[in-house]
Amino acid sequence: MNAAVFEWIGYSASIFIVLSFVINQLRIIRIINMLGCICFVIYGIYFKAWPVVIPNAMVVFIQLYYLLYKDKQNANG
Repeated sequence: MNAAVFEWIGYSASIFIVLSFVINQLRIIRIINMLGCICFVIYGIYFKAWPVVIPNAMVVFIQLYYLLYKDKQNANG
């Protein structure tokens, strides 16, 4: 793919991350933030920017953990 496409993925990631600071519903914040992190992972892999990939991949897994497990535990207990 064209490098410009991946630049736009990077811009999208930035928009998602900033947008996640504007929302006040925790579940929606986690989803939007995770989308931004996924975009940053794709962007970082393409440009071989491992300092971008590693923390954003970790945040994706943290968000998934809270979305899939922790939120259900809080709803039940």
